[in-house]
Amino acid sequence: MKKVVILGSAGSIGTQTLDIISRLPEMFEVYGLATLDEVEILAMQAKIFRPNVVAIVDEAAALEFKNSFEGDLPEILTGAEGVEELAARTDADIIVNAIVGSAGLRPSLAAIREGVRLCTANKESLVIAGHIIMPLVREHGAELIPIDSEHSALLQASLAGNSREIRRLILTASGGPFRSKDIDLDTISVADALQHPKWSMGPKITIDSATMMNKGLEVIEARWLFDIPPDRIDVLVHPQSIIHSIVEFVDGSQIAQASMPDMRLPIQYALTYPERRPSPIGTLNLAEIGELTFEEPDFLKFPALLLAFDALEAGGSSPCVLNAANEAAVKLFIEGKIRFSDIARTVNRAMAAHEIIAKPSIDEVLALDEEIRERTLRDHAR
Repeated sequence: MKKVVILGSAGSIGTQTLDIISRLPEMFEVYGLATLDEVEILAMQAKIFRPNVVAIVDEAAALEFKNSFEGDLPEILTGAEGVEELAARTDADIIVNAIVGSAGLRPSLAAIREGVRLCTANKESLVIAGHIIMPLVREHGAELIPIDSEHSALLQASLAGNSREIRRLILTASGGPFRSKDIDLDTISVADALQHPKWSMGPKITIDSATMMNKGLEVIEARWLFDIPPDRIDVLVHPQSIIHSIVEFVDGSQIAQASMPDMRLPIQYALTYPERRPSPIGTLNLAEIGELTFEEPDFLKFPALLLAFDALEAGGSSPCVLNAANEAAVKLFIEGKIRFSDIARTVNRAMAAHEIIAKPSIDEVLALDEEIRERTLRDHAR
């Protein structure tokens, strides 16, 4: 029986992880849950799964949880440091990091230093600090298993050979809601951008998918997870979202992972790896689907993807700036302060103004992340 901690349990990945755990009670039990401030959802989860520990970042929300919870009260940790402490609990076997954004970095590091399995949907940690995280994984004998469907697919396909035999990684992308539309990107509303054609996700990642920045962040994540140079990573638009990614080997063979677009499958695979168990998702019927299509990404229509490749090529602190400026720009767009097309422009300005640090430390990464986000938000508050 494996004890699981879920960081970001109230979000899309967190709730789907709990759904998987509820279907595999002989394999997993919930040891800890963490949230920013979603007290009602956390209370409901705690009543069902009875965790030993909960961590709540917001102090007022933590007090509300303590005063309103009915039943045996779990241990309560508070603040960002409480989430980090929960990630480092030695009683846990598996940490699921479903925190959105750079806030997931310190908990990722805490889990890795304990040498446990870290199932991560927090791509931002690898984007801004992959050069630090991967050596720590090796040093502490930890397991880093990706939850993103594309990286889960790459992991599964890569098992057809060894790492020296991999020629190229090909990440697939749905293209988002505006791929085939002749639309003025300046006029896109928040509601429009939140209508993803294939996946049910949280608001930030859904906006990132609409700009294709999400795919750019995934390219950077793949570079670190699989230790592949940037010039051997490609993106292919695949609107049906059935082929989740492809590994090309040196003999010309391409191995792809295919399934229905349901995040519960890569979540379950990350938890049970290397085993496979029956899953709740529907069986893939290719005859019913009938057609699978592929096309090159349109970098003119979606400049955010090109910016991510530029940041990866520049290296050093550039991906951190890309990510921080994007987080701030998405927030500004959701709040109605900038247009959809301004997201990439905002990121581009931040990158152009930045003097790259070749090998930033953790403290430098976190300080830069905060500085870029605050400056970007401040510049649009005038």
